[in-house]
Amino acid sequence: GHQGEIDPLNETRYKERVAMKPFAAIASVIFGFVCLVHVVRLFMGWQVTVNGAQIPLWISAAGALITGCLSALLWREARGK
Repeated sequence: GHQGEIDPLNETRYKERVAMKPFAAIASVIFGFVCLVHVVRLFMGWQVTVNGAQIPLWISAAGALITGCLSALLWREARGK
């Protein structure tokens, strides 16, 4: 194009690259918080009982791994990478 003209396609691509996706960012923060709670439970040895059944600590290890991965992937998605 001519000098000084704005390329609408380039401008759109730039906005898509720069703009955060708010739903993915919020979900990422929530999953990150849940991951943090699982990690703290593992280190503190908190006992969790649901309807009389004790939840083993390995559940929190799996929970931390899963929610941590989801948080990281959603954060990448939110940033558009």
